[in-house]
Parts: sequence; C-alpha cells; structure tokens
Amino acid sequence: MFKNILKWSLSLAVLAIAFTACEDPETTFDPVNPNLTEDAIIGTTQSAARTLAGLERQLAELQGEYVHLAEIASDNYDNTQTFFNQFLDVLNIQSTDANINAVQFELARMRELAKTGLAVIGPGDPDYTANQEAEFNFFIGLSYMLGGELFTALPAEPLGAAQPAAAHFTLATQFFQTGAAKATDVKTQASCILGRARALYFLGDKAGAVAAADQAIGLDPAFLRYCMFDSQNGARIDNEMQNAIYDRGSFDDLQPLPRLDFLDPKYNGTNPARDLNIPLLKIEEAHLIKCEAAIADGALATAQGIMKDIIALAGTRPTATFTDAAEDRTQRNPGTRPDNSGVTVAAGPGEMMRAGLVLDRKMGNVTVPVVSGTSVTNAMVDAVGSADEALELLYLLRQEIFIAEGRRMTDMGIKLVVSQIELLSNSNIKTEDTTSDIPPFFDAIKTEIDGINYDAAAGTCTILHNSNKIIVANKASSYVCPFQ
Repeated sequence: MFKNILKWSLSLAVLAIAFTACEDPETTFDPVNPNLTEDAIIGTTQSAARTLAGLERQLAELQGEYVHLAEIASDNYDNTQTFFNQFLDVLNIQSTDANINAVQFELARMRELAKTGLAVIGPGDPDYTANQEAEFNFFIGLSYMLGGELFTALPAEPLGAAQPAAAHFTLATQFFQTGAAKATDVKTQASCILGRARALYFLGDKAGAVAAADQAIGLDPAFLRYCMFDSQNGARIDNEMQNAIYDRGSFDDLQPLPRLDFLDPKYNGTNPARDLNIPLLKIEEAHLIKCEAAIADGALATAQGIMKDIIALAGTRPTATFTDAAEDRTQRNPGTRPDNSGVTVAAGPGEMMRAGLVLDRKMGNVTVPVVSGTSVTNAMVDAVGSADEALELLYLLRQEIFIAEGRRMTDMGIKLVVSQIELLSNSNIKTEDTTSDIPPFFDAIKTEIDGINYDAAAGTCTILHNSNKIIVANKASSYVCPFQ
C-alpha cells in the first residue's frame, strides 16, 4: 500500500511544479501522461493522505539537499575531499552555487505542494480530516521556518519579492498556530507547537517562545519527529548526511570537529536496507529555549537546573553500536587528525584540555547517540559562574544536541542567499538579494572556522577558534543569540 501512496505522491508533486518559486504559471505546460492530471487526483478519496505522503517525501528531498551543506558551512565538520560542496567550508556563499539553488527550489516545492493540499486537494477529498488540515498547515509553517533559518532573504510566494528571514518566521508562526488549533493528534499538535516555539525563538520573542516551549513539554515530554527516508519504496534514495559521514567509509569526506568526535557518525549503516532518519523536531529544543530565556533574564540558577534536565533527557535517547573501522580519521594524511581515545582536546587556545571526546574506531565497535548526545556534565553546569559562561555552555549543548541536523549554521548567524536562477527568472528579485551577509566575526576567520592544531606525539589537539565563545562575545549583534 505504501508503494501505491508514493506513486500517488509523485503525481501530486507534478501539481506543485507550476507553483514553484521562479516558474511562471503562464508558461507551465500541462502533463502529457493522463495518470498525472489534476482530475485523477482532486476530489478522490484518500487524496489528502496521499498528498501528505508526498510532503513527507518532499521533506526528505529537501533535507537531502541542505543538511550536509549547512553542516559543512558550520564549524561542525571539515570537508576534506571534493565529493561534496567545496565552497561553503570557507563561507564562499555564492548565488551561482548549484547546491544553494537546489535547496531553494526543493523548499519552494514543499511549500507550494502543502499550500495546494490545504487549498485544493484536502477540501476536495471526501475523507478529509481536521488533523490532515493541521498537517498541511504544519508543512507550510515548516517551509517558512526553514526558509528563515537557511536564507538571509527568500521569496515567500511564486515570483514574489525576497522577504527577510523575520517575515518567513512570522508566517511560520501563523501556520503553526492554525495547525495546532486544528490538530486532533498529539504528534501533529506537538509538531506545530514546538515548530512555533522555534520560529518565535528566532524572532526574539522570548515570552512567546517560552510559553510555546512549556506547552510542547506538557503535551509530550519525550517528543520526537523525524524526517523519514525510505529508498526501498520510492522515497529519496538516501540520507545524504549519512552518505557524507558514514556510507562513503574510508573516503573521509566530512570530518567532525575533534571536540564532537564522540557524536559522529550520527547516521550509520546498522540497517543496510534503509538509511537512518534525521530528527526534525525534538523536545530538547523546548528546554534549550527555556534555558536561553532564563540566562537572558539573569536567572542563572534556573538556567543551570534546565541544563541538567537537558543532560538527563539526552541520556534517555537511543544510541547505536556498530563497527566504524573503515572510517580512518587520518587515512588521507596520516597524523593530521585525532583518532584515538587517548587524545585530549581544547575548545580553543589556552583552554582546558578535555578527555573522552575522541573514539577508538580501529579497536572494534563504537557507540554513538543517534538522536541527542552531549559531553556536558552536571559538574560543568555547577561550575558556571556568570551569564556569559552559562550562554557559552548552552551553545555547546545546542551544538552537540543538534549535530548533523543542519542547525549549527543558523546558530552561527550564517545563511544562504537567493539563487541566480531566481534572479534571472523573477523580476521582483534584486541583485542585493543574492549577496551574502556573513557575520563579520566569522568572516574574519572563515578559512579557519574548523581548523585545529594536532600534536599526535603529545596526544593533544587544540581547536583554533572556540566558536561558542565567539558567539557569546558578539551576543548583542543581530546575527546570533536571539534573546540578547
């Protein structure tokens, strides 16, 4: 049955093509295949369910395009080979980048398919339910939220002018709120409420974000929603992030920042028939939002208590044990990266060396968190003595908990730009919309963001720049720390 649903979903995806970002509906041709006509879909039973299956597929297509790019652009991973994007690792963000163009268009396809589902396909389905309507609202809200997270500016509608990230976040909150009110299923309701908390967070609405975070926690204290991959039944071929950090094995494409080594690879080959799903929304985010709000309010003790809750929650999440012997941190250039548990790592020059962050991959099986993990301990939380120290520790928690989910780039204030294809096809796009706006404090070190000094003989590794400390030092800027 699922195969049939996905066949319908492919048909529905065709409907969305006419609505994608830079295509002119006046020049879009009707499909020739009679099985792909609107009449074969609209007004039929279960067409809303099939459309929602198509949206899950489209989300997988989208995450397959952007997650690994966002990780490369951040300090989480160093791209050591040429198989994946070679520009973003040094923050060379160009509108002519084909990868950026692909992200923009997959995002537009998801948004417009969800809008078509809400406005046309759902209302025409005799079996249409309130929760399906909520899910359409959720996917529209998700599209706008990701648009705000990933892009400095982006059209919010076909052939529209580029709207700033704040406008996309505002639209996201509206659709999430409508979805939450319509939802009859706890998972859908929690998805909308937590999505709204995340969008309000990036808008800097502290009170609104905390209220939504509390509501999400109350609904489901262990909430987790995935982006799902299912290559066997016609969904996206694979999780491209898994391809980058595990499936290509000894190619060593993406190497984690040494302080994050113990979390890599989050996605692995324990199930050869299906790639691991990517966490899309998880309740950890609600606690992280509340913690950052407490720090901004000067409630240090409250923030410390929430951090301990986050540590405990991460400890309940699943792990995977598997062999990672093919992964060789130093195969291409022996002795250049930490590759054994005896290595200690400093977050930056002059900072304390920490043990236990690097795994022994050649010694047999390794165990890695596949949802959330952290190296932060209760003792580290107790040692916090100021708001800035708390904020730095919180951003380390965010970095570790969201690793390989495409979130760190946004936390660093780094975003993509409108593609040149949009510029050439959409008269409402201006040249300045295609110009990158990199935070100056990271632009100054863009070739060293994930750089390290490793002394293999001494067994010590020092990261060149502690990005979390840099974020806190620039907390008053418009690029980072929304609550400051």
